[in-house]
Amino acid sequence: MKHTINRQATLLVLSPGFPASELDTVCMPFPALLVKTLGEHCPNLEIIVLSFQYPFTRGEYEWNDATVIAFNGQNRGQFRRLMIWNSVYQKIKQLSKDRNIVGVLSLWLGECALIGKWAGKKLRVPSFTWLLGQDARKGNRYYSFTRPRPGSLIALSDFLADHFQENYGIRPAHIITPGIGTAEFPPLPGERDIDILAAGSLIPLKRYELFVELVARLVESHPSLKAVICGQGLENKRLIDLMETERLSRHIHFAGEVDHGKLLGLMQRSRIFVHPSSYEGFSTAVNEALYAGCEVFSFTRPMRRGYHHLHIVKNMEELVERTNYLLNKRKDEQRRVLTAPIEETCSRLLALYGLQFAEKGKQVFGYSARASV
Repeated sequence: MKHTINRQATLLVLSPGFPASELDTVCMPFPALLVKTLGEHCPNLEIIVLSFQYPFTRGEYEWNDATVIAFNGQNRGQFRRLMIWNSVYQKIKQLSKDRNIVGVLSLWLGECALIGKWAGKKLRVPSFTWLLGQDARKGNRYYSFTRPRPGSLIALSDFLADHFQENYGIRPAHIITPGIGTAEFPPLPGERDIDILAAGSLIPLKRYELFVELVARLVESHPSLKAVICGQGLENKRLIDLMETERLSRHIHFAGEVDHGKLLGLMQRSRIFVHPSSYEGFSTAVNEALYAGCEVFSFTRPMRRGYHHLHIVKNMEELVERTNYLLNKRKDEQRRVLTAPIEETCSRLLALYGLQFAEKGKQVFGYSARASV
């Protein structure tokens, strides 16, 4: 049974990091969009984000319609980490004295899940952990610390739920996919002047050397090919060196780290988006590229169901063959593919806490107290 809230409800979101300001559009775009949308659509739901490691300053600030409390952990050693955990837990206890806390959401099965589980038990409110990526892989030490039950786990995709079950013997009871903010996209352009685009953190897991190899093999039959990589990370120098070795400076532009709005614009100028990662939960960039009208290639299948224009390839040969086919094909009419709007993601998340997602501007939603997980 749902009850009307008599005073403002508060949802605590525990995260390893969060944007340092509203101008920071690069840090954790999906959690940021989730929090922003909840704040916009549920004016009587207070969102408080407790950010463990980043920003690298300590303090409290307003971010859109949410409050962010940063603890400045800076990913330091174990003693420092224990101090941060204690600070977060003490802050939660303090908040509980004058807030109507109705639930705790921990992002990733890591330190946030550990504190989130303790907080949920202490406050006797629902506590959920959202598996968002590599936390579903083998060797996650926080699994043995938290011992989560299936009902307390949300997986971002079928892929993560399957892997978590395979690695730890339990299957998350809930799967909520990442929605995108459709209002953020500019109108579709009349022409796409970028042949192939890639975007993300330039780290070994993402395998952007395959993107460089793809371009090297395609320019043989497409001498005017234009490709762009957006992002930065540990692999920057190696990728640039590889590009120069393959003599691809005329074909690949390294854009570096770009803000979110500019990235969406680049997606809408691109024919093909390539996501070469060897392991991925459900990339927000993939969802955005689909809505931007790109043909998208990935080595991992996020959901058992398929999506128009999302091509899952098994190896490099298949990637080269199928991208070459699309480049030779006449340019079809542009079509947006929406995997899920962020409003749907928010609605499904709040339902786990017994809350109803409100239409923008409305003031009432329900709450089923002390939901059991």
